Amino acid sequence: MMSKQRVVRSHSPFAWLKWAAIGIALLLALPVLVVVANVFTGSGGVWTHLWNTVLADYVSNSLLLMIGVAVGVLCIGVPVAWLTSVCRFPGASVLGWALLLPLAMPAYIIAYTYTGLLDFAGPVQGAIRALSGLGYGEYWFFEIRSLGGAVIMLSLVLYPYVYLMSRAAFLEQSANTLEVSRTLGYSNVSAFFRLALPLARPAIIAGLTLAMMEVLADYGTVQYFGVATFTTGIMRTFYGFGDLAGASQLAGILLLFVCVLIFTERYSRRKLRYHASGLRKVSQRELVLSGWRGVAACVFCCLPVLFGFLLPAGVLLYWSVFEAEPLTWDFLLLAWHSFYLAFLAALIVVALALVLSYALRLHPSRSVSASVASAGVGYALPGTIIAIGVIVPLAWLDHRLINLVKDVSGDKIGLVFSGTIIALLFAYAVRFMAVSLGAVQSGLGKIKPSMDMAGRSLGLTPLQVLKRVHFPLLKGSVLTALLIVFVDVLKELPATLILRPFNFNTLAVRAFELASDERLVDAAPASIMIVLVGLIPVVLLNRSISKHH
Repeated sequence: MMSKQRVVRSHSPFAWLKWAAIGIALLLALPVLVVVANVFTGSGGVWTHLWNTVLADYVSNSLLLMIGVAVGVLCIGVPVAWLTSVCRFPGASVLGWALLLPLAMPAYIIAYTYTGLLDFAGPVQGAIRALSGLGYGEYWFFEIRSLGGAVIMLSLVLYPYVYLMSRAAFLEQSANTLEVSRTLGYSNVSAFFRLALPLARPAIIAGLTLAMMEVLADYGTVQYFGVATFTTGIMRTFYGFGDLAGASQLAGILLLFVCVLIFTERYSRRKLRYHASGLRKVSQRELVLSGWRGVAACVFCCLPVLFGFLLPAGVLLYWSVFEAEPLTWDFLLLAWHSFYLAFLAALIVVALALVLSYALRLHPSRSVSASVASAGVGYALPGTIIAIGVIVPLAWLDHRLINLVKDVSGDKIGLVFSGTIIALLFAYAVRFMAVSLGAVQSGLGKIKPSMDMAGRSLGLTPLQVLKRVHFPLLKGSVLTALLIVFVDVLKELPATLILRPFNFNTLAVRAFELASDERLVDAAPASIMIVLVGLIPVVLLNRSISKHH
C-alpha cells in the first residue's frame, strides 16, 4: 500500500513541486554559501589592514551594543509584560496593545528624530542655554551621538520582541501558580522572581535573541551616531576599499555572531519543559493594583510608548507639516519607487512561499522539509550579509554574459542582474522569505487533509482542490504575508543601499541621505511615511493576539 501511494504521489500533477522547492531553497541559500566561501579567500592586504586597525573596534563595539540593548529590552519588556498580563490597573487594557507601537518605528528613524531634539542645535539644549545663560561647553548634556545613545534608541524600538514573548508566556501560566506561591508565603514580588520569571525564561530568551539579531543587522543608527560596528565596517570596506572579498570576510565574522546567538538560544532551553495545567489562566488578572501602585504601574508602562513611539512620531509629523519643504513631484516619484518595489517583492516572496508550502504539504519528505527550513534562514541574517552574498554571484554572472555577447555578436551590453532591481528583489526574497513562509504555513496548517480528500472524492482534480478549497481559505494568510513583507521591504536600509540601481532611491534611502547631510527636518516626510505604513503589521499583530486570547 505504501509503495502504491508513493508511486501515485510521484506521478501526480504536482510532482514538480518537490524539485521546485529544492531549487528555490538552493537559490535562496546561495548568498549565504557565497559569504561563507569568501571567508577563506580574498586579498590578504585589506584583511591585514582591517585586523591591525579597526577589527578590534568592530568586535568590542558590537559586543557592547548587544550587551547594552539586552539589558535595556529586558528591563523594559519583561516588567511591562508582567504588569499588563497579570495585574489590573488603570489603562492596562489599552497599554496591552499600545506597547506594540514602537515596532512600527525603525531604529534609524527614531535616531534621526531624537538627534534633532537633543543635539546641540536642537530645541532642548537651545532652551537650556536660553534659560540658564550658559554657552557651549559650560554645561553637561547627554551626547546622543554615542554608543550609549545607540543603545537607548535600539532599546526603545526592540523591547516589543521581549514584551510579546514574555506576555504570551505569562498569560499561559496557570493562575494556580500564583495561588501556590501565596500558600508558600511568597509575596507578589517573590512570586514573580522565583516562579513566574523562571517559567517564562524560554520565551524571554527567544525574544531577546530576536532583538539581538536586529541589533547586529542595524546599520542606519550606528552609522549616523558614528559607532564602528560590523555593519558599518562592511559598508566602508565595500565602498571605501572597493574590496568585495574583504567585505565578505567581515560579513562572515558577523554571520558567526548570528550563528552563536541562534545556538545559544537553542542550547539555553534544550532541557526546559514546562507544562501548565488546563485550568483558568492568568489572563483573568489576579492582582489588583490600586492607589499609588496602580498609578506607578500605569506611568511605567506609558513611558516606553511615549518615548518609543508617540514623541518621535509627533515630532516627525510636526516637522513634516510645518517645517519641512513642501512636497514635490520628486517626493511622489520617490514614494512610487518604494511602493512598487515593495509590492513586487511581496508578490514574488509570497508566490515562492506558496510553492514551498504546498510542496511540503504534498511531498512531506526529508529533502523537502530541509529545503523549506533552509529557505527561511535569511531572516536571521543582516541585510549587509545578504547584499554581499547577492552581489558576488550576480556580478560574476553579468561578466560571463557580457563576455559571451561580445564574443558572439561583438556588441556591448550593460549589467543585466547586478546593479538592477533584479538584485534588490533577489535580496528581499532571501531576507524576508521566513516571514511569508510563517504566515502561509500557518494558514495552510489550519486546512485539514480531510478536506483535500473530500474534494477528490467529489471528482475534483488536485488543481481544482487548490482553486476551490485552498485558495479561498488562504486569502487571509496570503494577505497578511503580503502586507508584512511589503512593510519590511519598505523599511529595509542596508541591502537597499548596497544593491540599488544608480540614481534609484527609496523612502528609506532618501531619509538616510538627508539625515546624513544634517537635513533632519527635510527627512521627516519620508520617515513619517515609513512609520505610518509600518503600523499595518502592528495592527494585524494586535488583532491576532486579541483573537487568540
